[in-house]
Amino acid sequence: MGRLSRRAFTLAAAATLSGFVTGGDAAAVPDRPRAAGEMRGMWLATVANRDWPSRTGLTAAQQRTELRAHLDTAVRRKLNAVMFQVRPTADAMWPSPYEPWSQYLTGVQGRNPGWDPLGTAVAEAHARGLELHAWFNPYRIANHTDPTRLVAGHPARKHPDWVVPYGGKLYYNPGLPQVRAFVQDAMLDALSRYEIDAVHWDDYFYPYPVAGQVFDDDKAYAAYGAGFPNRAAWRRDNINRLVRETAARIKAIRPTARFGVSPFGVWRNATTDPLGSATRAGVQTYDDLHADTRKWVREGWIDYIVPQLYWNIGLAAADYAKLVPWWAEVAEGSGVQLYVGEALYKAGDPAQSAAWQDPAELSRHLTFAGKYPQVGGHVFFSAKEVGADRIGAMARLVADHYQRSQRFAR
Repeated sequence: MGRLSRRAFTLAAAATLSGFVTGGDAAAVPDRPRAAGEMRGMWLATVANRDWPSRTGLTAAQQRTELRAHLDTAVRRKLNAVMFQVRPTADAMWPSPYEPWSQYLTGVQGRNPGWDPLGTAVAEAHARGLELHAWFNPYRIANHTDPTRLVAGHPARKHPDWVVPYGGKLYYNPGLPQVRAFVQDAMLDALSRYEIDAVHWDDYFYPYPVAGQVFDDDKAYAAYGAGFPNRAAWRRDNINRLVRETAARIKAIRPTARFGVSPFGVWRNATTDPLGSATRAGVQTYDDLHADTRKWVREGWIDYIVPQLYWNIGLAAADYAKLVPWWAEVAEGSGVQLYVGEALYKAGDPAQSAAWQDPAELSRHLTFAGKYPQVGGHVFFSAKEVGADRIGAMARLVADHYQRSQRFAR
């Protein structure tokens, strides 16, 4: 079946099954901020010093030099946006009145690094013609389960009833209204201080399932779950509320700022839901992370979505070539911009399949996605690989698709 006729068929079926009408409420948002041009982004991860800083304890001057080098690399690769992780674990890469300085700067949570990384990143990015999207993780507190390792005065220590240990980590409980209000305050403080171009979230909402463990939110469910058919529906509503409320607050603080989310790439498998994708993924965001990512697009609650399509073309369980058209159909008529998250980190990794040993795999992704007008660009994970380019996959992609620089109109 041809692409256009298949899309028309699928949208009609989706409208019948879900009750939405293409061109309805989601498309009737006249003042949605939009990027003028193709998205060419990269994630710059700070958690566990993945990309930046290269290690803890560098001097302020060394940290600034490394940060500028990443931005210079983005320009050299003809990118135009950087998703900079500024709240990796309930902490801050700016002088926040809500949360402590990140331990990934100095090695000690709460220790002032002697400069302002987020403020510097915004200024340096804009000076290079790059957008700066501030990347936040809403609920993760720590990559361990010992609250006493958090700095004295940490909100999680002041409010132990907000905290749930799970899977070897600590999380804020999304089911508590006071938590939802606090994490919004903590994140949006950055938007009120800096001319960031977007508020950006990744794929972490309720935590990924861990076999044999239970996320203990019994008390919160007993207190706030009345009226919901089951706990899963209540949890989805908690995340929906976070998305809607954050979107409204962003527009109130700075109407020109965008709100984007980069979820795990499979909403639901078609074997679970006829509206789902032709995949057999072990994780489904709707069911396992309680994130109804499709709804956020169809309702127009966000400005852009970057599904992490971190699989090669032809993979049986989750085929890139099946997921791109699925997301294109979801975005059609919604007013929400669709970008594709790309797994540059897999290219040349000896632990990955043969497809990822081919430097042309990612270039083929962009060629394929280019057939779908709903796809407005791509974002690459992550900055370290954009620079190192282990097998030349990024260089190949740039040569094939980014012959000219593409800057967003500011």
